[in-house]
Amino acid sequence: VQLVESGGGLVQPGGSLRLSCAASGFTFSTSTMSWARQAPGKGLEWVSTIYSDGSTSYADSVKGRFTISRNNDKNTAYLQMNSLKPEDTAVYYCAIGYGTAENAEYDYWGQGTQVTVSS
Repeated sequence: VQLVESGGGLVQPGGSLRLSCAASGFTFSTSTMSWARQAPGKGLEWVSTIYSDGSTSYADSVKGRFTISRNNDKNTAYLQMNSLKPEDTAVYYCAIGYGTAENAEYDYWGQGTQVTVSS
């Protein structure tokens, strides 16, 4: 199993980024995929989940600003992040599994990609 995130970087407040997660070594099309993040000095926070049927869920902190999607032909998951805020600064991880506001169960996760929102 391999998950490789990309697309992070430095962006000004109000800007946008699109993260990608290239997956291999498992059946991507039937897998639930999630994004989580870890800000400096804080624990891992669930951000969003997309199920195999395409249904999605989001943490309240990103709802309306972030969009999760998947391309099963490319074995890739995405996280489109708009209207970024400084508090979105974190290492973002792609994971196999689901999350909610209360808990999360991840089987594997990638190495992460840094997102920094600053002027």
